[in-house]
Amino acid sequence: MKDELKLLIEYIQSDGRICPMPDYWNKLWQMLPERKQKENGEWNPSLPLILAAWWNTTTEQKRERLIQHIQHAANHDILEKVDSFLRKLSSDQWAYGDGTTDWERWQGSKQK
Repeated sequence: MKDELKLLIEYIQSDGRICPMPDYWNKLWQMLPERKQKENGEWNPSLPLILAAWWNTTTEQKRERLIQHIQHAANHDILEKVDSFLRKLSSDQWAYGDGTTDWERWQGSKQK
């Protein structure tokens, strides 16, 4: 499984990818098993960096959070399912570069 994990992490970092666009990242998070909110209000695994967090986090923070989600999937034996989901996303379902330009384009395409 380590090889599959490594290959998926390499894939999500290739071609300038940062993370899935918010709707798709939320779908990925919903796939993760054993999601639970702690007494202090934090979540395990941590929530995707969407909504207000999208604008207040760096590309590195977004990418690291996505990797945490992938590692959580690997630890709970659903890496294959997550791998398939991520690899089926089209290029316009990913954020690239600074994460904002594509968000604005994505918002415009949703309104069509």
